[in-house]
Amino acid sequence: MKTRIKWVENAIFLGESDSGHSVVMDGPPENGGRNLGPRPMEMLILGMGGCTAFDVIHILKKGRHQVTDCEVEITAQRVDTVPKIFSKIHVHFVVSGNGLQDSAVKRAVALSAEKYCSASIMLGKSAEITHDYELVEG
Repeated sequence: MKTRIKWVENAIFLGESDSGHSVVMDGPPENGGRNLGPRPMEMLILGMGGCTAFDVIHILKKGRHQVTDCEVEITAQRVDTVPKIFSKIHVHFVVSGNGLQDSAVKRAVALSAEKYCSASIMLGKSAEITHDYELVEG
């Protein structure tokens, strides 16, 4: 996997992925940014959220469960000293579907966290990561 990060100006960077997609990252105004995109550390959490959501949906669909929606809400805390790594991350899934079983969603979340989500497992080396979920019918 290769990526390219190009400095645009001030605290704005353009990230280009190996798959041909681009994203603008920017810093806060107090660091010379113009708030035109997510911060690089936010990108890490966004990537983790996308990775684990993909896993949960894939696992449920593979088990022939009727999933209609999945949202992942993540709250993260960072330490106060440099490097300001993540110390705690909480992942909350809101999974919607028709007749979804609690045990199936619980299993999918656990499999993603413990086996499949590379981003979660990597971030879990330095941060305490917790998970919970709620089911919505429909």
